[in-house]
Amino acid sequence: MTDAPAAATADAVAAASTDAYARIVAALIRITGDWTLAEDCAQEALTLALQRWPQEGVPGNPGGWLMTVARNRAIDVLRRASVERRKLAELAVPALADPDPTPAEEVVDDRLRLIFTCCHPALALEARVALTLRTICGVPTADIARAFLVSESTMTRRLTRAKTKIADAGIPYRVPTGPALAERLPGVLAVLYLLFTHGYNADGRPAFADEAIRLARLLQQLIPGQGEVSALLALFLFQHSRRDARRDRRGNLLPLDKQDRLRWDRAAITEGLHILAETPEDGPYALQARIAACHATAASVDATDWPAIAACYDKLARIHPSPVVELNRAVAHGYAHGPAAGLALLAQARAGGALDDYPLAVAAEADLTARHGDRARAADLFRQAASVAYSEPERRALLDRADELVRVGDACEREVMTR
Repeated sequence: MTDAPAAATADAVAAASTDAYARIVAALIRITGDWTLAEDCAQEALTLALQRWPQEGVPGNPGGWLMTVARNRAIDVLRRASVERRKLAELAVPALADPDPTPAEEVVDDRLRLIFTCCHPALALEARVALTLRTICGVPTADIARAFLVSESTMTRRLTRAKTKIADAGIPYRVPTGPALAERLPGVLAVLYLLFTHGYNADGRPAFADEAIRLARLLQQLIPGQGEVSALLALFLFQHSRRDARRDRRGNLLPLDKQDRLRWDRAAITEGLHILAETPEDGPYALQARIAACHATAASVDATDWPAIAACYDKLARIHPSPVVELNRAVAHGYAHGPAAGLALLAQARAGGALDDYPLAVAAEADLTARHGDRARAADLFRQAASVAYSEPERRALLDRADELVRVGDACEREVMTR
């Protein structure tokens, strides 16, 4: 071992936590069946690393060191609690062996089991996302609470209830096989999608998007050959490639046509295109990824292949219908075939009332109306969308669009008067 300054040690602990936390928790849950004990022991191992590594140096196998410490801590707790000797023996035997003795295949299975358990359909969707963040990603409860706009104590109770439900309902700690895997996988992907959204939204936490990408990579490795898993990863990469270009220097959101595309992450786009090229299926996530790829590879909004995007949305509306899909389909047709076509489809999408007061629907109508030539009404619609926006950055961006239309309209009037 070598000496390490405190800051470097903290970075080493953080890196080891990212790599090993889920493996440690998953292994201890499998062996002990106790979620709280597994999480507590993993956290205590990280705390001990922060205390000891600055003096002792970062170990050659940080993850193995953390696994051993967490396992030994679990042994101590179980011994004091007089837990049955069988569980104690299962822990003690590997603890005396190599610092990281679990075979790679078993570690993989443990993490995959943990993902499917956290995402079990018996739990509410919000509980699945929160449990995934806390148990698999190791995100502090306080951070999860802020993302869901609740207090830390409320989120702690929700997580406790979710784990209690898993125990009381006898939810199996395993990966389904055969038809059951195909049935459960979309639910797991939906959790990752929602997790990414929590990080990608205007007021979201970027770290959540990073975690969603990391988990999608892990799932792709653990379940190879699943086209929708690969497509979801590609979709995340395309979307996240724009993260540094989505705001101006003042922190205000920029629409797609205002972003500096030279600031997009070309490496992420290239990786996404490579993944998508090997995903021939046209499932819901594959179609969304193909749409995102059209945006990612275009030099400008005007150079975007809007007919291809509109065709993808037509397919998506058939196999995965929803009001939001119909909204996006209307926008795509508005750019591919003219704003009048888009407004007609948007009117159909809003007819059922599902998109009433949905800020993106109002903003879409505003954009199409502006492109149709009615700037004054479009400005009013952007203000209306701002009044129901979900976040302050979105509200400011919508008001900026309204002000821009007013300025353009005033400039056009002055030009006419001076002729």
